[in-house]
Formats: sequence, structure tokens, C-alpha cells
Amino acid sequence: MRKFLTALFASTTLASTGLMTLTPAIAADNAKPAEVRTPLNELGKDDPYLWMEEIEGTRALDWAKAQNARTLPVLQGDKRYADLEAKALAILNAKDRVPGVSFSGDGSLTNFWQDADHVRGLWRRTTLDSYRTAEPTWETILDIDALSKAENANWVFKGASCLPPDETRCLVTLSNGGKDAVTVREFDTTTKAFVPGGFVLPEGKQNYSWLDKDTLLVAREWKPGEMTKSGYAYVLKTLKRGESLDQAREVYRGQETDVSVSPYVLRDPDGKVMGVIAHRGVTFFESEHYLITAKGAARLPLPAKCSIQTFVNGRLIVLLEQDWPEQGLKTGDLFEYNIDPLTADALASLGDGKPVGAKPMLVFRPTARQSVESVTSTRDKLIVGLLDNVKGAALVFDLGNKGWTRRKLDLPANSSIGLGSASDKDDRLFVSVTGYLAPTTYWLADAATGKLEQVKASPARFDASTHVVEQFEAVSTDGTKIPYFVVRPKDVKYDGSAPTLLYAYGGFQVPMTPGYSGVMGKLWLERGGTYVVANIRGGGEFGPAWHEAGLKANRQKVYDDFFAVSEDLIARKITSPRRLGIMGGSNGGLLMGVALTQRPELYNAIVIQVPLFDMIRYSQIGAGASWVGEYGDPAIPSERAVIAKYDPYSNLKAGKKYPEVFIETSTKDDRVHPAHARKAAARLEALGYPVLYYENVDGGHAASANLAETARRQALEYVYLTRKLMD
Repeated sequence: MRKFLTALFASTTLASTGLMTLTPAIAADNAKPAEVRTPLNELGKDDPYLWMEEIEGTRALDWAKAQNARTLPVLQGDKRYADLEAKALAILNAKDRVPGVSFSGDGSLTNFWQDADHVRGLWRRTTLDSYRTAEPTWETILDIDALSKAENANWVFKGASCLPPDETRCLVTLSNGGKDAVTVREFDTTTKAFVPGGFVLPEGKQNYSWLDKDTLLVAREWKPGEMTKSGYAYVLKTLKRGESLDQAREVYRGQETDVSVSPYVLRDPDGKVMGVIAHRGVTFFESEHYLITAKGAARLPLPAKCSIQTFVNGRLIVLLEQDWPEQGLKTGDLFEYNIDPLTADALASLGDGKPVGAKPMLVFRPTARQSVESVTSTRDKLIVGLLDNVKGAALVFDLGNKGWTRRKLDLPANSSIGLGSASDKDDRLFVSVTGYLAPTTYWLADAATGKLEQVKASPARFDASTHVVEQFEAVSTDGTKIPYFVVRPKDVKYDGSAPTLLYAYGGFQVPMTPGYSGVMGKLWLERGGTYVVANIRGGGEFGPAWHEAGLKANRQKVYDDFFAVSEDLIARKITSPRRLGIMGGSNGGLLMGVALTQRPELYNAIVIQVPLFDMIRYSQIGAGASWVGEYGDPAIPSERAVIAKYDPYSNLKAGKKYPEVFIETSTKDDRVHPAHARKAAARLEALGYPVLYYENVDGGHAASANLAETARRQALEYVYLTRKLMD
């Protein structure tokens, strides 16, 4: 998605102080009477491990430390651990890694870099000419290691948002140990220092954007407890330079039951503000978009299930995630919404949600086996990253008198295509190309001419000559064909003896596409392993409909797809239950928990990373309330009945033949929350099962505050998998 939507309407500027608030109206409910909700304090009230939900409680941390003290000697004591960790760290810290870069408004290319000498990392810049050379010359903008030392802080760099068009004033985002809650501070890239008396937003889960050099749009916890039930902000205000937080002026207010509210500032390529949108996340997948003006907040006439992708040529480019029959549009379509006809005089009539002089127009309609994976824009061009049977392509769209025309960039086939940073100064953008056995290459594309220049190629990190990539299909219980990729040794014997690691996610419309992992290749493939990725429903491989098929009451289909792929691998005799292991994180960690409780006989190893696990209480833990659109609401009896059937935590039973699992989490994970992993391990132990558990103190949900931690975690995982599947 574009650096987007830095938010909408030039005719009425937000820089004035006369902004009004319009709280969204609630539609009349003509549906059948709602079920009586179960009080949240009744859900799981008898759970003996509720104390583990205190994220940094003394008792919970002491338990985690004891688990680490028991698990680490087992895995780190394996004679292969030191070698695997050293190899992982060498790859992660390699000086010849190709640094990904972003266009900056001052003409430079910026990059964030970590290695053995810069564990927390360097924010740095170079020129395009220098970047093209084998040894670019880098200028440090901000040294996070030095900053942490000087401030005696545990800073993790979470990026910087810079004010167009020059992008020399930036909002630097810093996290304590990797948490989602962040501190924001104004930084000047010309002086390479934080601005004295500049903007500072204290730690919190917050959404923000520049409006102009003296004004920010900020959604945060303005008063204690003024957050959604998901733990995010729902009140948007303007904050002017020199003002304290209590002086900020409210411009939009969502509701406590929302997921969150975010500001989006729309700008032309030269940085001129074309307006502001308040994005109201009603649920994780349903939203409303409000045009903020001096007259109030006017709702844009967009469907609930759609997402604004970018803003180019005066058009909002929107991805549709539901049918819109009134406009002749279908799920998965990419369409434009021309805001030009919406003049300042017409804004007052937008309050009823009806369009004024604007009609959506189709830009692109994917086929049944295609989906729009990503969208960005240069100064004048629209670029779409397309998945075609889970293989990538990049399309350039031109707007002419007869609408949009498209052409394809001539990039390598049968690869994953990643759209990188796009320039506002011209029509250039960076594109990455990768595959399971093909190291990532970086290309500079000119969307105006179609010219492509390969500017960088990542070195190979493992011997890929011994493996091949194949794509197969399994048939799920309802007859749906589920594609999956197999990366296997060329000489594999089809006798079920191949040690095989199966990975999947299956949720939130996230596609699993081919990608190069030097660490996985070195620690698994090069040692004779087979690697499999399943493209199960719930993901985004075939667009919103593929995701929709696994929502809420249909959740079991996601798990049936995964089991179908597992059984297909066994039926083809690529592997066997003795040699088949599985891995997944977050929503994929929930998938692992379901596999453990529903089909343990299929697997001999399960790596459960930062998981969801207690699905009866998930909406009360971490940011769980934001995901009821994906899983359903446990407080509603009928929805809880569906969840209870697959909930791993309550379905753990004594007397089953569960494999010894390896569960990982992070204390600093304030998104999913470590309580899920803690309670899973504790209940397994209480039922008499062996379990390996590791809780990393830092790292956040990604468990990757620094490269040393990442290498440690990966080495632990592959030692475990080696012991279970290769020995």
C-alpha cells in the first residue's frame, strides 16, 4: 500500500481551527432480535491460569523464566545447536546482504540496517548512483544503538513518517522492546537530531500523520481509558506545534466498539494536501470513511468491505471486498473513485452518505484464480501486484480519455513480485523478485516507459542445486482444490522418509507466496529437508472470496484444507506422519493448536509461534477484540458454540497421542499476548504431556527486536525439528 495516505480535500483546509466533529449515526436495526450476550467475566472464569494474562506479572514472568530454564538446556544442549545458530546469525548479519531502499523527497534513498556491529540498527541514506555500485557509501541519519545507550532505553526502531515533499522533517517511531505501543518524536534529517521543542507523542497505541509542518493528525488515548475494546484509539484530533496534548482539538470520534480510527492525508505528487479522511474501522474487515472538512465529517459512499489503496490522478483507488451490485462491481474488483466533482459547496450534502457527482469506475477485475495482492502509485501511474495461481506479476495502469489501460512489466516469471518504494517525483519504483530457490533480485522500473534495470542481486545463502520446486493440489472435504508448493530434494525417495516441514497461515486475507529464506534453506533444505507451503482458505491467494470462505462459522474449512494437504503429502509418499512437522505463527499458531487437538496422528513435530490458543477468552486478551470479524464473538452463544468446537485450549484432553510441541512467544507481544502460549504450555503439562516452551523477553509480536534474537529463535526451531524429523 502507498505511503498512503498521507488523507482528502484541498478546498477546505484542516490547518484552520474551525473543525467540527460529526459522530457517525447508527443505522436502525431491522434484523432479528440479538442473542443475549454472555458477560465477559463469565467466559473462562474457572480457568486456573487466568493469572498468566497479566503480561508482566511477577508470577507469570517467574513461570516463564522457569520454563526457559528447563527448555533451553534441552535445545541449546544439542550438539547441533551452536552450528545452526552460528549459520543463522552469519546469514542475518552478512555484510553482503542487499539493503532494500526507499525514495526520499530530498533525492536520497533511505534504508534501515542491522548487523553484528549495529544490533539495534542504523537509519541511513545514500544516492541512487552510489546504490548502484557494489559498495554504496552510506550516511548515518540515526544510530539506534547509540540512542539507546545514551538514553538508557530499550529502543526498537519502528520506522519514520516524513513530511512531503522534501521529507526532511520526520516522525520517528520508537518501541520499548518491540511492543505495538510506541513513542513518537520529531526528527530533522538535515541536522540529524531530534527537534528541540518538537512534536512528542508519549508511548501508546496511536495512529498519526503530518498535515503540515506545524500540525499533526493524531488518534490516541487522550484520556485514561479512552480506547476501543480492542485497545486502540477512536478519537482523532489535530495537534499544533507548541501545544500540549490536552490542547489538541477533536475532529472526529468513532465508537468504543470500533477496532480503531486512523487519519489519512491525501496529497498530490508535489505534497499539496488534497484533503483528509478519517478511517473508522468498525470491525477488522468493515469500515467507514469520512471526509473531514471545516463543515464537519461527511461519510464517503463506499461499501463497508473495501480498502483504499492509493491516490493518483485525483482518484481514490479502492479494492472491493464485497459485491456492489448497484454499481456493477464484484468482490475482488479494483475501482476508482473520482473526488474532483465533490466541491466544497457539495460537502454539506454528503452527510446522508449519498455520492455527489461521483461514480465508481472499474479499473481491473481479476479472474477466479487471480487476486490483487498489492497496489501503489508513482507520480502519474498506478501499479498493481497481481497473484495468478499464487505466482506474481506487476501491471501498470494508465488513465486516458477512455479510462484505464494496462500493460505488464517484463519481470521474471514464476516468481513472487513485490512492489517496493515508488517515487512522487517521476514514475520510477523499486520491485523485488524472489522464489523459494531464487535469491531476491531488486529492480528499478520506470512505469512510464516499461524500462527495467536490475540494480541488486542477493547472494545465494545455501546450495539450491539439490532441490526443485513443484506445485500440487489437494482436495479438501468439500471438494475445493487447495494448491500447495513443495520444495524437495531432486532425488527424494517416494517412500515416506523425507523429513518435511509444512507451513501455513490461513487467515486475514494474507497470501502465502514463494519467497527466498536463506536461513530456512541453510538450516533445513541444505541438510536434506523438504519444505511445503499450503495455500489454504482464509488467506488472500485468490482474493477476498478465498478469505471469506474461512470466516467465522466456516472456520473449520481452513483446518480441513490444512489436513487435506497433510494427507496428500502422505498419500504421495513424499513424507509420513513420522517425518512430517508443521509450523505456524499468530493466526497460524492457532492453526497449529487445532492440528494438535484434531489430527495429532498426522504429525511428529509442531512449532507453535506467538499463537492464539484460548479462543473462548481471546476477545479479552491483547488486541483480540479487533478480530471478532475473523473468528466470531465468544460472548454470543451461537458464535461461541462454533468457536468451542475448534478452540485448542478447551479441547486439550488427557490420554491422546500428542507429539511433544515447541511453543514460542514474547513477553513484549502486546498484540496477541503471551498468555495464549503460556496457558497452552501449562495445560499440556498439567495433563501430563511433555512440552518445550520459550518466551523471549523482547521482540514484540514479530519476536525480532534484533538479529541475534532472531537467529537464536530460528536455531531453537530447527534443532527441535531436526530431533523430531531427521533423527
